[in-house]
Amino acid sequence: MIQVVIVDDHQMFIDGIHGLIDSMENISVVGEANDGVQLIDLLTTVTPDVVLMDISMPKMDGYESTKYVVEKFPNCKVLMLSMHDSRNHIERLLKAGAHGYILKNTGVAELQTAIETVMDGNSYYSPAVTQRIMEGLQQKQKAQKETGNVKLTERETQVLRHIAQEFTTAEIADKLCISPHTVESHRKNLISKLGVRSAAGLVKYAVQMGLVD
Repeated sequence: MIQVVIVDDHQMFIDGIHGLIDSMENISVVGEANDGVQLIDLLTTVTPDVVLMDISMPKMDGYESTKYVVEKFPNCKVLMLSMHDSRNHIERLLKAGAHGYILKNTGVAELQTAIETVMDGNSYYSPAVTQRIMEGLQQKQKAQKETGNVKLTERETQVLRHIAQEFTTAEIADKLCISPHTVESHRKNLISKLGVRSAAGLVKYAVQMGLVD
């Protein structure tokens, strides 16, 4: 029997998924949580095989919760069950260690297949998610080809992401705990390094690399 915990901030959704799983002979729900904080408390009393994880939750979201489960419970599989199909969300969750990613409009058959697949040690992605991943790889290859496969530092990547999200120099400085002068230095270096002519070129590169949606 595969033991599952459902984590979502909408109780009606949890109830619906719980009902679907109740119809599966080899899978059972052993716990529920409305955010990552509740999940951490729950994991002190139960040890599920699979955690069905939402992304957008209060207090502690799906990204941080996934990292926690992967680090503290390496034998537990994390299957993202989300309404988000954007490249940025998908790639961030995969980097966090998620074992699979399916959309909330999935049917009961795919849900069961996804749970069983990750339980067997394999990854599972909805067709739409797989398409997004492939599109992301293609766009990254294009961006790398156009820029000569330039390598950015972690700080440069952070600054670039915030620029693409239309934060001002002052806001970026505040978020990254650096001076506005340092932000502007990074901006100039990025323009030079990537061979673009303006902030618009930086935004285009950030989108192609999946740093923003």
